[in-house]
Amino acid sequence: MISGNGGATREAKEFFREGIPNLRGMRYSSRAMPLRIFLIFLALGSLLRAATPDETARFLAGLPLQGTSLESLSAAPFWAKHAVRFDAAWKELDKRQISKIKAWAPENLAPAYEGHGNVFYFFSGPDQLYASLLFPNAANYVLVAREPVGILPEPDKIPVAQLAPSLENLYSTLNASLSFSFFITKKMKDDLKHQQLSGTTPVIMVFLARGGYKIESVDFIGLDAAGAVTADAKPASRGVKIVVTGASGEKQNVYYFEADLGDWVLKKNDAVLKFCDSLGRGSSLVKAASYLMHGGGFDIVRNYIEKNSDLVIEDDSGIPLHYFDKKEWDLKFYGHYSGPIGLFKKSFQADVAAAYKETAPGPLPFSFGYNWRPNTSGALIARKKANP
Repeated sequence: MISGNGGATREAKEFFREGIPNLRGMRYSSRAMPLRIFLIFLALGSLLRAATPDETARFLAGLPLQGTSLESLSAAPFWAKHAVRFDAAWKELDKRQISKIKAWAPENLAPAYEGHGNVFYFFSGPDQLYASLLFPNAANYVLVAREPVGILPEPDKIPVAQLAPSLENLYSTLNASLSFSFFITKKMKDDLKHQQLSGTTPVIMVFLARGGYKIESVDFIGLDAAGAVTADAKPASRGVKIVVTGASGEKQNVYYFEADLGDWVLKKNDAVLKFCDSLGRGSSLVKAASYLMHGGGFDIVRNYIEKNSDLVIEDDSGIPLHYFDKKEWDLKFYGHYSGPIGLFKKSFQADVAAAYKETAPGPLPFSFGYNWRPNTSGALIARKKANP
């Protein structure tokens, strides 16, 4: 729509309903007629064209939509409620997490923070938020998890009666991440099945829009057995590629692949790891990973992270400390180690507790992982030595 030209928009709708001949009945001065007709046709263009991926992301994220094809839909009371609620939640998240990460990361993750390389985030779910905050300049983000890829939503094609509950469900899906810094896997699994806004793609789009990125394109892709992008109807792994423009003005790629990372699967189908190989080395993020690499059965992905990462930042649910050979890695601890939450209490690491007592941990002013309460989180930054 044309911002500030609501009259033209209303007339455009009427014009669209009644047809071009009805234009003769409009009472305008001959001087005003050309401009008014121009505005009507411009507004009609907004009514008729499909929403862009960026407009869709902004609609889902509750961000302003003036001058877009979704402006009239955003005037609905349920969307206004959605936007107000999202604004409040994001403001609180910025105060509690985002602003603190932005102040902490440049110093503690340099030079990877400024780098334009690759970021690998295995066991990620749709958590693009923390990947972007910790490594805002990456050329490629690769997220891999079991959650379904889902669809590209089309808000203007969803019946209004279904749109309001769809936005409610989306907010519910995001609520745990906004509140606790991680997704609750069991609940997310149910939430992402919602018919109209299904899968991880809408959630990732929300994080990108709220993070200040402009979404240029969204393409659903597949990988063949060799890790190459394929148009095969039955690929080895399904995924989505989202191209965005960030604050730097450069294009960045966000990939999400639906894949199981257990050894029993990767021995037969390691397409996602081969795709990562095609990009080269990078930095790895592991957070709220259910301690899967602690009990066996996930050795392949653990070895991959260690072999192909120049830097790893993780909470205690990631790679167990004893796998980091001090001859190959420089280790720096941050925050506090109070042990796993009750659900994972069997994964307590005595060597981590000892390391926190023997060293001087750096500050960690934000929540990171399952221990989301203030001053209970810990993080490890492991850097590969240049000449191990």
